[in-house]
Amino acid sequence: MDVGYYILWGKAMAKILIVDDAKFMRTLVKDALVPRGHEIIGEAENGVEAVQLYKKLRPDLVTMDITMREKDGIEAAEEILLFDPNARIIMVTALGQENLLTRAIKIGVKDFVVKPFPPERLQKAADKALA
Repeated sequence: MDVGYYILWGKAMAKILIVDDAKFMRTLVKDALVPRGHEIIGEAENGVEAVQLYKKLRPDLVTMDITMREKDGIEAAEEILLFDPNARIIMVTALGQENLLTRAIKIGVKDFVVKPFPPERLQKAADKALA
């Protein structure tokens, strides 16, 4: 398949890059997506690492925090989308950042999930972005 994921035991398996400055949040994202058959191929703590890993690993999907040191998620998403206009990015963000989410959607981010989130909400966003 040219979309970058394949069927395994009847499930779509995507290669995912998780970007968040909090390790516990990266673990929550992983715990929501791995049981669905997805593979976590990389983790980044900030936007600079996110862009570098995206270019190196070419994941099918990126989950991206907005507020991070060095380069925030919006800047990283813009850079990734300039490099690859077909990149699939989901913003995972805290309440109160709605103004930033509007900007994220305008630049091409596929969806957003507000922290704290039930695993089903992230799974639904991932399915939508990968469709």
